[in-house]
Amino acid sequence: MSEEKLSVLQAQFDDLLEKGWIRPSSLPYGAPILFVWKKNKDLRLCIDYCKLNVQTVKNVGPLPRIDDLLERLGGAKFFSKLDLKSGYHQLEIRQEDRYKTAFKTRHGHFEWLVMPFGLMNAPATFQAAMTTEFRHMLDRFVLIYLDDILVYNRILDEHVEHLRTVLERLRQAKYKANRDKCEFMRQELQYLGHYVTPQGIRPLADKIEAIRVWPEPTNTTDIRSFMGLAGYYQHFITGYSRIAAPMTRSQSPKLSFVFDDDARRSFRALKTAMLMAPVLSIYAPRGVFQPQSVSHQFT
Repeated sequence: MSEEKLSVLQAQFDDLLEKGWIRPSSLPYGAPILFVWKKNKDLRLCIDYCKLNVQTVKNVGPLPRIDDLLERLGGAKFFSKLDLKSGYHQLEIRQEDRYKTAFKTRHGHFEWLVMPFGLMNAPATFQAAMTTEFRHMLDRFVLIYLDDILVYNRILDEHVEHLRTVLERLRQAKYKANRDKCEFMRQELQYLGHYVTPQGIRPLADKIEAIRVWPEPTNTTDIRSFMGLAGYYQHFITGYSRIAAPMTRSQSPKLSFVFDDDARRSFRALKTAMLMAPVLSIYAPRGVFQPQSVSHQFT
């Protein structure tokens, strides 16, 4: 292990122990650790729970569809966004389940007292906890996607009242928000990869720029990466499935990679569609998606 990784390991474990989120474990086994680079070039310590996840019964509770959430914002003029600090870590693990989270390091074995990242059912568990906490507010003036909470209203006075209600509920439930990442009483803000305004929603500019400069795929992995980003914004493109069909076929693991003329036209048509202003401008009156876009010719 390099000096840099060793330093990160020691610092992060000191922090986790001080916060009371982990404790030493006497178990003879444990999941391995690994390091990943964050966007800001810092190292993040992660735990590989692959073997545990294989033996876990999957929670069937789905996460909300992002386009379904965005549909609720039609007509809203005021928005506040709350980000829960270290969201998963605010949920405690039951005493009888803590041993399952054991992991091993060169400094010994540890186990979690709070829910860590990497567990297969962590997202569904956290979403269920938030849904239970805000059940009577959801789809009325609150949207929740994991640790991102959005309060929305048409009238400012109502927005202030509802924001106070949400903050009080968080206080009573002892959830903590990350003040630096919260935004209050805005008329425009970023939410779930979209730019939200009273006039409608559109993809974030950096995502559109990424599509604009995306090079032509040279392998199946490239196609899957591009389709993942384009598919995230497919509700902005009229006839998306038809336009994307050749690209979709090209990413099949059953076929050898061939980026033929049909796939190339599909790739270029998707890029053009995402870059055209009429496609990016969308307004959802009273919660109903009504995309206003030009008709893209693709043959």
